[in-house]
Amino acid sequence: MKYKPRAAFAILPMLLIICTNSMAQHYQKIFNGIKVQADSMTIAIEFYNNNIVRATKSPLGEDYKPEDFAVIMKLERVNFSVKKGANELEITGKKVRIKINSKTGQLQFLNNNGQILLSENNTYFSPCKDNLQHAFVIKQDFTLTPEETIYGLGQHQSGVINKRGRTIRLEQQNMQIAIPYFYSTKGYGLFWNNASATTFKDDTNKASYGTSFESTIGRGVDYYFLQSGSMSNSLKAWRTLTGQTPMFPKWAYGYWQSREHYRTQEQLLGVVEKYRELKIPLDVIVQDWQYWGSDNKDWNAMKFGSLRRYPNPKEMVDSVHDLHAHIAISVWPDFGVNTAIYKEMQSKGFLYDSMISFPPTPDIKVYDAFNPKARDIYWQYMNRGLFSLGIDCWWMDATEPEQKFPQNNNDIKTYRGLFGKVRNAYPLETVGGVYHHQRMETSRKRVVILTRSAFAGQQRDGSINWSGDVQSSWESLRVQIANGLSMSVCGIPYWNSDIGGFFSQPHYPKGVSDPAFRELYVRWLEFGAFCPIMRSHGTNTPREIYQFGKEGSWAYDAIAKFIKLRYRLLPYIYSLAWQVTSDAATFMQPLEMDFPKDPRAVNISNEYLFGHAFLVSPVTQSFYTAEANEETNTDFAKVQIWTVYLPKGSDWYNFWTGEKITGGKEIQCKAPIDEIPLFVRAGSIIPLGPVMQYVTQIPDSVLEIRIYPGADGNFTLYEDENNNDDYEKGVYSTIRFEWNNKLRTLTVAKRKGDFPGMLRGRIFNIILIKKGTGIGSIENKAVNKMVHYDGEELKVKL
Repeated sequence: MKYKPRAAFAILPMLLIICTNSMAQHYQKIFNGIKVQADSMTIAIEFYNNNIVRATKSPLGEDYKPEDFAVIMKLERVNFSVKKGANELEITGKKVRIKINSKTGQLQFLNNNGQILLSENNTYFSPCKDNLQHAFVIKQDFTLTPEETIYGLGQHQSGVINKRGRTIRLEQQNMQIAIPYFYSTKGYGLFWNNASATTFKDDTNKASYGTSFESTIGRGVDYYFLQSGSMSNSLKAWRTLTGQTPMFPKWAYGYWQSREHYRTQEQLLGVVEKYRELKIPLDVIVQDWQYWGSDNKDWNAMKFGSLRRYPNPKEMVDSVHDLHAHIAISVWPDFGVNTAIYKEMQSKGFLYDSMISFPPTPDIKVYDAFNPKARDIYWQYMNRGLFSLGIDCWWMDATEPEQKFPQNNNDIKTYRGLFGKVRNAYPLETVGGVYHHQRMETSRKRVVILTRSAFAGQQRDGSINWSGDVQSSWESLRVQIANGLSMSVCGIPYWNSDIGGFFSQPHYPKGVSDPAFRELYVRWLEFGAFCPIMRSHGTNTPREIYQFGKEGSWAYDAIAKFIKLRYRLLPYIYSLAWQVTSDAATFMQPLEMDFPKDPRAVNISNEYLFGHAFLVSPVTQSFYTAEANEETNTDFAKVQIWTVYLPKGSDWYNFWTGEKITGGKEIQCKAPIDEIPLFVRAGSIIPLGPVMQYVTQIPDSVLEIRIYPGADGNFTLYEDENNNDDYEKGVYSTIRFEWNNKLRTLTVAKRKGDFPGMLRGRIFNIILIKKGTGIGSIENKAVNKMVHYDGEELKVKL
């Protein structure tokens, strides 16, 4: 241990014992682990199960009791043994071995084959200011091997998924999401269990080689080691530790239309009506801020204000529902001084008096989301003022919370200690409070929460993250791909970005009237169709499809094409959502997840897998517009080319042409304005439904089943009642499809499960994909076999 006093603070008297090697040989057995003293530290090792180990360190004499925000797993009884060596203790479990150096207290983590996966270096404690208890700036050094790649750590707008060689400040703010977890290609995950502002540093310089986490406030070092062997297994272990992901209602996987902001009841309803008139699919309309009024003293009143602008909010919500759409509404963690919730929170001491949030005025204050009674009050006002109207979805904005002077807020007292010690967990607490209260209110309506920030474990609280108020630019679009992938690795499967970017200015001051912005928007929307949630939003210029022209214009047609493709893919997407919930899967996957043996796949940040079937390579540069004489010209005469890498270990099909290509190489792919480079892995089975105006308009009584030959494959079709929690009781059905490539046979298994309204019989139109056959987004009339399925097993020879 390195004890580093800081000049800014008086050195506290320390009762530190200098441990000898012989003292470290003596250990105390605790439940599922041991406790030992070495190098003036108390070290505890605990097995949470055979794959997950918790390690804590604190200075001798400190009464350190680790606490958790993220971890909810209860310890499982694990068998382990302890072996004493000349200079170390070795603790051996079924999957993990830990060696403790008797002199230094440094730990090594090994797999059951004896391979070293992770090694500690120095541990540092430096006294720091905490008005409530002893505390330290804490730092732990690790040694990673040069060949390791690491992913995760939340969202940081860097545009790269490999975090080696980077220094990252883990502190919640707009566009930056702090999750102190990474996955290593050596097959393990590491969660640094500290909610204060933290600096992650990976120094690949030979002279100062090392990896570290340094947190501004803590009473001890606390981290979890997850031995998994693969990225997919790491996700399973992570969700076991921090919580599984609930299902969203089916409508949440449709198209969301939003802007900053709809200003009247009439305007909002007019958007839904226009989409229905144009027969463009839409499932969610979003009411952004200031529905409570324009005076900041009424900020976030959690009720509709102006009767002139919103004469009958209940009638508005009912009308949205009558149009077979759903409504999301903006709520914030701070309140204006004139609101009833402000006054009640203030009277109970539940507001942060000195924190300046947004809008930056002393008339608005943030509530203490760490206090369960404050979370109760927060929900009571949401329920009474909004949920009672029939609101379907919460848009919890600025859940960092946003702070004008974050450095000034460390000493604010919260229910769980000083704000500086717990700040990164704020979004977890406020989002979790809403999730649990709505679950207690009803089981007939699944919780959907769109939110700007997250901490480890937030996937368990029905939340969707978006990437914040990003700029409208090609570089920003490129960066979003790595953002989504990094969040996925951190166990957060539901992520999206503002299609088109939030701020169209300064890059596109003419907004939607500028063809250059239209090109960017179209490409962003194509990417959005292959994100977990497809949501259009932004300021400065409107984003509704009819703002981009009329049917027959290039931008309108491309937008319509991809919204409709999204709806055709809903059987695939909703089934994938079930895998996210039931098997800890994720939507957006780095290529490394399925192709760990392909060295080129490791560092690719501009492509990803959408589920296991699709490889998506969004176009992130302008091809068809150019500025001349202060005007933007378009030129579609020549189809431009986009470079795509197809991973080794599979054959791939071009989704648009049916051409089959061997993986392990870069290819040049045509990229017309209305196509995203999109490939399907050989062996995939893709169900496609009909085009519809909303997700439940047409029953999936006829499905197109596309089979991409070249390898064996399978797919499980999942269905349920779409919008209640009964799936948690087993009220759903699954149908498994298996393709035997050698026998050219598709087996459709006997249906499992049941639910009210389930289709008893249906038609599967089966298409064996080849060049020019079964391609693109349109419904295919030519099929190889049409079969009637009544729930019993059938085999189809193709």
